[in-house]
Amino acid sequence: MRGVATLRRIRTDGAGLLIAGAVAFPLYWMVLSALKPRTALEAGDPRPYTLEPTLDSFRRVLLVDGFGQYLLNSLLVAAVVVVASTLCAFLAAVALTRYRFRMRTTLLIMVITAQMVPVEALTIPLFFLMRNIGGAVPGLGLNHLGSLMLVHTAFAVPLAVWMLRGFVAAVPRELEEAAWLDGAGSLAFVTRVLFPLTAPGVVATSIFSFIMTWNDFLFARTFIISAQENQTLPIALLSFFKPDENDWGGIMAGSVLMTLPVLVFFLFVQRRLASGLGGAVKG
Repeated sequence: MRGVATLRRIRTDGAGLLIAGAVAFPLYWMVLSALKPRTALEAGDPRPYTLEPTLDSFRRVLLVDGFGQYLLNSLLVAAVVVVASTLCAFLAAVALTRYRFRMRTTLLIMVITAQMVPVEALTIPLFFLMRNIGGAVPGLGLNHLGSLMLVHTAFAVPLAVWMLRGFVAAVPRELEEAAWLDGAGSLAFVTRVLFPLTAPGVVATSIFSFIMTWNDFLFARTFIISAQENQTLPIALLSFFKPDENDWGGIMAGSVLMTLPVLVFFLFVQRRLASGLGGAVKG
């Protein structure tokens, strides 16, 4: 029996290593291409290593005109979307889970249905919507970061509501009754009891919102047309795509720099993220 269990564990570990290697290999190749000399990349060097690592590709990326502004724009949009979508989704999850009202089931179905609509099918209607909104609210029109914040928040809320619903439903009703007996109102219960207990779910939804917003290219390219100062990092990578020959070293170095904030954010919240994903599946 021990031999069978050991063999099964070896197979499981081996399969896990293979999957991890398959997932990590593109990241390794990205970093390797960013460190290879430009001449080696132009020559199509296929070797999975380099004996002459260089930071020239990173220097070219950091010297792009306005790179710091692009970075600040991406951070600003991502931060606003994470806070706004998480807050809206948490309050919506509380309303849909802790209170009973007419058409509650219909709203839940609408929330999950919103996730089924392809983003590409909504790009053109959203473009005209942002153009029309810009006439009434300039800060939310085309060429403004507010358009990206609004659209990404709208796309992040449905998934966040569905995930947080399980966490909110898992909080026992007895805690709410005890809070009422202690004189706490609805707002005090939600902010002082319910929110701390659902913190893993909040973290899980926030990281999904952050990644979705941080890596966005489609909406940034569609809504930010001529305002160079409001471009985001994914658009900055376009400067390394040339009509005659692409600067693959710059592209890969820029991709590495874009990946670092996501990894840092993930490292800070990884423990709560694991429990958050488990709670979302359970819910």
